[in-house]
Amino acid sequence: MAFTIDLTGKTAVITGSNSGIGLGIARELALAGADVVLNSFTDTEEDHALAAEIAETHGVKARYIKADMSKGDQCRQLIADAGRCDILVNNAGIQHVAAIPEFPVEKWDAIIAINLSSSFHTTAIALPMMRKAGWGRVINISSAHGLTASPFKSAYVAAKHGIVGLTKTTALETAEEPITANAICPGYVLTPIVEKQIPDTMKEYNMTREEVIADVMLKRQPSKEFATVEQLGGTATFLCSDAAAQITGTTISVDGGWTAL
Repeated sequence: MAFTIDLTGKTAVITGSNSGIGLGIARELALAGADVVLNSFTDTEEDHALAAEIAETHGVKARYIKADMSKGDQCRQLIADAGRCDILVNNAGIQHVAAIPEFPVEKWDAIIAINLSSSFHTTAIALPMMRKAGWGRVINISSAHGLTASPFKSAYVAAKHGIVGLTKTTALETAEEPITANAICPGYVLTPIVEKQIPDTMKEYNMTREEVIADVMLKRQPSKEFATVEQLGGTATFLCSDAAAQITGTTISVDGGWTAL
């Protein structure tokens, strides 16, 4: 049989989705016909305008809901306020770099809360909705650092490894149902946040833009190319297709070969 991807009538909630990877995934899901709920901790005209633009461009329903992913009760309320969640994309995340003895406790707590605990809270509320609807997809955005490690990123690496474990447990708990749970593990992705880091890194290392990208940012990415938000959106959309109905409890790396090393 031929598989097509038509998500008309499905509602996708994407955390941390007013920019970067989350927004890219939201756009691709909307392109496939899904209604989307965008989210971040801000509540600006620009946030709501993004939702309006997606709705107009793709002819779907789209809205923005503010929720702080560092707060468990707000994570749960986000899903409740969405009213329906057929596709849950846990994407929200932050980063901090420091050696373990100097790693600020408040940064550790924030990273674990936003990058890991938020996904537990949203999943806990979304799964009953998926079971009631008779279909569901949980897509957790982990990282190459969910499969390997780097120095000075203890909290991020711990949280992203934890996301992979949570994904596997979710998959096992839903294995006999039409619900799947998978983790996407990106390497370096060219997002607005990464783009902003390039000039500072050029100054720090006295390098050209090309040298910073090849020798610093993409040093561990064998393809020497950034992944794109559109590629991650396409991967997420595929995981929502009937072709992916038996893909569950696993990781899909979009990292240019990073974790093949």
